[in-house]
Amino acid sequence: MADAVPVRCPACLRENGYAAPVFPCACGNPVTPPLDLTSPPRELTHRTWTQSWVAVRCEACGRESEWPHPEVGCTSCGTVVLVPVHPLEPAGGVARTPLAPPAPPSSPPPSPRGAEPAGRPGTPAGPPAGPPPADPAVPRPAFRPVTIRTARDAVVTAALYLRWLGFQDVRQPDGRPIPSTAVDLRAPGLVAQVDPTTAPAGLRAVECVWLNGLTACATSVYFSLAGYTEDARARADDLGIPLFVMDLTGMPQPVNDPAEDLVGMGA
Repeated sequence: MADAVPVRCPACLRENGYAAPVFPCACGNPVTPPLDLTSPPRELTHRTWTQSWVAVRCEACGRESEWPHPEVGCTSCGTVVLVPVHPLEPAGGVARTPLAPPAPPSSPPPSPRGAEPAGRPGTPAGPPAGPPPADPAVPRPAFRPVTIRTARDAVVTAALYLRWLGFQDVRQPDGRPIPSTAVDLRAPGLVAQVDPTTAPAGLRAVECVWLNGLTACATSVYFSLAGYTEDARARADDLGIPLFVMDLTGMPQPVNDPAEDLVGMGA
């Protein structure tokens, strides 16, 4: 965790201490959003999914990823304050010119008629070149959980975990949300729901996420803080829906075989 810095509330002008969170890059190194302390913080009056994320570049590998936008709740008036972040700068100064491909080797001069190539007559000079060896698979780094304190933390943790599994561009759909205790997350080939309540997810919740995935021709995944009822788990096993349970440490755990298979194979 980074050192705490003072952030002044724009509503009541009270200063609140804030420490920028540390997130895990896909390469395994920590990533921290670069706070812009010279710009004034602004009050969050309306939350949108797009504005809840900020692009950050990993200093170790150069990977650009989106992470939750830094924010702090004022302890005096309760206002949610967005902490400014430095925008991404272009990587490197001057674009590198790609190297020209090497020139093909010149063909050897023709040999006299009737002459045999070097080596035993009637046999090639050397063994034929085989296919290049395949690159070894790069192991996936361990998932670094984010502590869950609020319902939003549960949704953010589920989104980070889905990205860790290999799903790209995991987002909450724009538009007016459907009245439900679960929060939708979407990505290409993925339909997921996160239940941040303290009640176990039931049969109807599992069947709803399955129908949404069936309509979108996508994989259905469900996350719950309080676990699942017995009929919900049985139905998920029948439909092949991965179920995950999250504790307050922010580490999702698979609770059925489809979830174990998803963790093992990835997206």
